[in-house]
Amino acid sequence: MRIRALALFAVFAAPLAACGTVQEAVSGPQLSPMGYPAAMVPQQPSMVLADARTAPAPSTPNSLWRNGARTFFSDQRAAKVGDILTVQIEIDDSAATSNSSTSSRQSGASLGIPNLFGLESSLGKILPSPVDPANLLNSNSNSSNAGSGAVVRQEKISTTMAVVITQVLPNGNLVISGSQEVKTNNELRHMSIDGIIRPEDITSSNTIKDKQIASLRMNYGGRGDQSAVQKTPPAQSLIERLSPF
Repeated sequence: MRIRALALFAVFAAPLAACGTVQEAVSGPQLSPMGYPAAMVPQQPSMVLADARTAPAPSTPNSLWRNGARTFFSDQRAAKVGDILTVQIEIDDSAATSNSSTSSRQSGASLGIPNLFGLESSLGKILPSPVDPANLLNSNSNSSNAGSGAVVRQEKISTTMAVVITQVLPNGNLVISGSQEVKTNNELRHMSIDGIIRPEDITSSNTIKDKQIASLRMNYGGRGDQSAVQKTPPAQSLIERLSPF
């Protein structure tokens, strides 16, 4: 009964799962709703109401300073949860590897009984004739193997992206997270960044380089008409993964 229920659920759930793909094929990829970036350790930002007793007093008419303005000497760099900073991404990686291997093996064996207590002449009565007791068995084998491979990879990304501080670790390091989506001509480009940074690495212009981000997780890709054409069909990809040949 349980297996039958699971089978029925799979039959009815399959069309529902395909609805998103069909809708995307008809109307194109849709932008994700804007929201607070998910932190590595999920948390919900809370709103704190200002206390009337701690609210700044209104400025006097003769004052040159506006109450609530940022001070001249305080550090304006991002440091708290919810602060925004800019990541400068300059990735120019290339790698080239090649290897080759060859192996060969040759072996042989022979077996004979020239003398066997004088009974070697009697082997002809037991074994098929003609039989040479001195050369009963000869074997040889040859094997060889050759292989070669090469990998050439080059990646280059140059852009900037704003991220949000989502957590302050006990040692003072900051967890950042951010995403960006751009839709052009029915093609959606998506980019997301997560990682951990040191407050000391943030420059005076409130920027940081991607090389200074620890545990960097960056996703750069897209979906749409052009991406769908270039992507391997799911059935073909499954066959290639499971094929033993």
